[in-house]
Amino acid sequence: MRDRDVRKAALLWLEQAHVHEIDTLIVQEMGVWSGSVRIDIAVINGELQGFELKSARDNLDRLPTQVEIYSQVFDRITLVVAECHLQKAKSLLPAWWGISVAYEKTGGDLRLKTKIIARINPGIAPIQLARLLWKDEMISILDKHGFARGYRSKSSELLAERLISNLKLDSLRNEVCEALKRRQGWLRNNLSRQNNMPIDADFDPMR
Repeated sequence: MRDRDVRKAALLWLEQAHVHEIDTLIVQEMGVWSGSVRIDIAVINGELQGFELKSARDNLDRLPTQVEIYSQVFDRITLVVAECHLQKAKSLLPAWWGISVAYEKTGGDLRLKTKIIARINPGIAPIQLARLLWKDEMISILDKHGFARGYRSKSSELLAERLISNLKLDSLRNEVCEALKRRQGWLRNNLSRQNNMPIDADFDPMR
């Protein structure tokens, strides 16, 4: 089982799950912490959902650091792992993370099966959420809410602090999601729907 096989299966299922949702964006390699770390797949709509993938060829050495970073940004997160990683992964994840297992069926088809359904993150860090924005996006949001005066020439960090000081978390999340969906050409495109890899429909990223 290769990394790209797990990615294709996860992307195909997510595309099918959101096919009628014109306001949902599915992207690959979304950068967080100023792009220093990238989550494999993100789903952006009314929430920020993250999906980290670990194939049988991967190891879990980076997972504790990824957990710490991603847990400050995403509303829900699901780890998609090869079956050989399942038990170790369980010991490394917060209780609210979801887990789905990727394994091959007879004939080589890849199956994704939900083991633990992702729940709402109880510990979002507003400053990390604000740092997902570009400077012009921060200024635009501050201007919309009447807090931009005297801050248009400030650094991105000061703008982020201004945002979290004046917007409640729900409002900030909504503004960040909308800003990310409006961006053009900043993330890799979805896989083509021509990649019709068969999967079973029990991998449920929206539950």
